[in-house]
Amino acid sequence: MIMKFKLSLVYTGLLKYFSVLSIFFFFAACNENAERKEETVNESSQQEALELSEQQMNAVGITLGKIEFKNLKSVVKANGQLEVPPQNKAEVQPMAGGIVKKISVLEGNYVRKGQPLVTLENPGFIQIQQDYLASKNALSLAAKEYERQKELMDAKAGTGKVFQQAESNYLAEQLRYRTLTSQLKQMGFSIHALDKGHVITQLTVAAPITGVVGHILATTGSFAASSQTLLTITDNSRIHCDLLVYEKDLFKVKSGQKVEFILTNQNNQRISGVIYGINKTFENDTKAVIAHARIDNPSNMNLIPGMYVSALIKVGNQTTTAVPLDAIITAQEKNYIFMADNQPGKKTGETEKLFHFKQVEVVTGVSDLGYTEITLLHDIPKDALIITKGAFYLQSKISGSGEEE
Repeated sequence: MIMKFKLSLVYTGLLKYFSVLSIFFFFAACNENAERKEETVNESSQQEALELSEQQMNAVGITLGKIEFKNLKSVVKANGQLEVPPQNKAEVQPMAGGIVKKISVLEGNYVRKGQPLVTLENPGFIQIQQDYLASKNALSLAAKEYERQKELMDAKAGTGKVFQQAESNYLAEQLRYRTLTSQLKQMGFSIHALDKGHVITQLTVAAPITGVVGHILATTGSFAASSQTLLTITDNSRIHCDLLVYEKDLFKVKSGQKVEFILTNQNNQRISGVIYGINKTFENDTKAVIAHARIDNPSNMNLIPGMYVSALIKVGNQTTTAVPLDAIITAQEKNYIFMADNQPGKKTGETEKLFHFKQVEVVTGVSDLGYTEITLLHDIPKDALIITKGAFYLQSKISGSGEEE
């Protein structure tokens, strides 16, 4: 009796389990069918033809035409940034270390080559100037002794050993004098002033190029070593653009081709230029090379190295299928044109022509002369009529009907 009661409980439990499981699969199947129906309805609504009368089309300015073949300019898209040549950038470093006594410029100042930038002070400056003056005097004495011994040798009154010593001293002092003169010139000292006895304790570091002062790294009162950068200068007059051109487009890009630049972070302002050189090695691990483009900047826009740009390199012309710009509409990140689904017909008892249109998805390409290149994703009749102007009106009708539904 107990065994039968236990079996009855097990049977009842299994029955409840399978009942719940059946209900679960039933609702899952219903939801799946509902989703399929919803997708079918959405797809059918997208393909549903829109009906317009000839009067409606005339009222909103819709015109019809056919897909055309146009000789459009072919372009290669590239990205890059503005740069200046190495000879137009300078890191100003002193030839000798010293205490920074004065900084004569501010960041952003325009400076000319040779203009004073920073003043340094170092007791060692006096020593090298004294060494120069001493070497100059020693060279004068050595030269006179050499000439005297040479005259004695010519008169056969001197000895060869004394003459050789005088000649050796003269050549050694001459080399020392030239070395000190070169060092002083490189450091920025005036040899002309030294020859007049003007010894200075401060050294002025001058601008090596003309340009705009960038970062000033020196601070007043600090010690600046000879290898330390005090400030930077950039000459933007030779600014150009370095564009990354990938391997698949390399055969198209050549020197002399025109480029249109778009300053992506400057309200999409546009400037033009010309390719003047192409590197022959790939950049790092990318399959891209740098194409250098000269920039035409007649309006003197404020172009700064490091600005990012998008570019269209004009590489020639090509004949392709194209439609007017107004024929293309964009919805949900896809591009469409509207095609007449059939020849215009008439309603019974009416004389007005009726047109039926449906969306046809396309992939767009280059744009030129008011036309845009298109690639059809599905075949359509060769003589099919499309909307060439006013396609946005049909798109607004689709959006409006979608909201109502």
